[in-house]
Amino acid sequence: MSSLDLHIPHGAALAEDVTGNLALLAAMTRGFARSGDFTEMVRAGLERITERLGAQASSLFLTDAATRDIVCFACHGPVDISGLRLPWGAGIVGRCIAEDATQMVRDVNLDAGFAGAKVDAATGFVTRSILVAPLTVGDEHLGAIEIINKIDGDHLFTPEDQGLLEALCGAAALAISNMRLTARLVEQERLAREVELAAAIQRSLLPATAPPDFPIHGEMRPMHMVSGDFYDIVTRPDGRLWFCVADVAGKGMNAALLMAKTASLFRCLSKTAAAPGALLAAINLELCETASHGLFVTLACGLYDPRDGALVLANAGHEPLLLHDPETGALDSLEADGPPLGIDPDLIDATAETALIVRPGQALYVFTDGVTEASDAEGTMLQAEGLGRLIAACAPMRPHERPAALVDAVMAGGRAQRDDLTMLVLARPDSRHG
Repeated sequence: MSSLDLHIPHGAALAEDVTGNLALLAAMTRGFARSGDFTEMVRAGLERITERLGAQASSLFLTDAATRDIVCFACHGPVDISGLRLPWGAGIVGRCIAEDATQMVRDVNLDAGFAGAKVDAATGFVTRSILVAPLTVGDEHLGAIEIINKIDGDHLFTPEDQGLLEALCGAAALAISNMRLTARLVEQERLAREVELAAAIQRSLLPATAPPDFPIHGEMRPMHMVSGDFYDIVTRPDGRLWFCVADVAGKGMNAALLMAKTASLFRCLSKTAAAPGALLAAINLELCETASHGLFVTLACGLYDPRDGALVLANAGHEPLLLHDPETGALDSLEADGPPLGIDPDLIDATAETALIVRPGQALYVFTDGVTEASDAEGTMLQAEGLGRLIAACAPMRPHERPAALVDAVMAGGRAQRDDLTMLVLARPDSRHG
């Protein structure tokens, strides 16, 4: 028989081969389906298929989803090349994966794509022939199983060897795909739990619902579970009230973490701060001491005395505050005094403040840009003018009802929420009426 002749079993030998192959397929498929230890399952599988095919060694290669490199995950045989990385499409294994086609190379020295010469030189192993089949599910190229050096007979792999390996790779590919899907689902569930915990922590940072006759009330509705907005209200021992509304520039968990940090700083530092400008300067110094990944915070705060309506404001890059007088219809815009927090420790002027008296019946509205930038179906933003009309419409309501009513009104008329929405209302009761 020449070296090109194929070994084809007949009669009883053929029946024995078919029975043995089916038994191996059944056993390994069961192992793929129920194994709790993927690494051990792969190693045991490589050992069994190597013995069944009468080969010298075998390896499982997987593609790295992040880099598209081809990585040797596990081996069986005299040389362990686990961890070996090949560029996408490199070598016979890479060609098999990229082309999604089994490669049966009878003499690697005659194959220009053979990339194992350096490994052979470093380990002393001699690669003569290779059979490698792809691990594919749909359009996903998961990797390949490589069998090296047929030991018996003419040392050449046969079509029967190829068929058995392809069948095993089909079962293995499904197992690997299911394993990765399960891992992704577990990770998604873990992240969902973490986001739920973060949302709960954020809610705990908001002030408790105040009695209806309290001077200040707020409402916050995050676009997602976690928010970059926050507001707070702190009562001083002398009866004056600190309040703030802030918005972290950015989205996602980084913005939420910076929000939590800023909220904690406000609550802590407001206990000893003498004035709003000094408080913003102190918060800015703390934020600038630690890296914030390019994020910054806009924050408007005030110190209010409900006994006489005296109010001192400081605004670091936040939306203009609106002071509404329902008796005259006037809507005064109070612009920012300086830039946002967290950019530079020297940018915030501790003396930049605005002092005024909130007269009976007047109300101050503090909000984030998610309110004024809410857009209708045509993409037209509400803007300050539209918000002014909503404020006038809500003015007859009791102050504690207005924040939620305003947020509801912002979202009415088909407007889409494109950002977190926060609204705070400070109202001085009008003693002249009832």
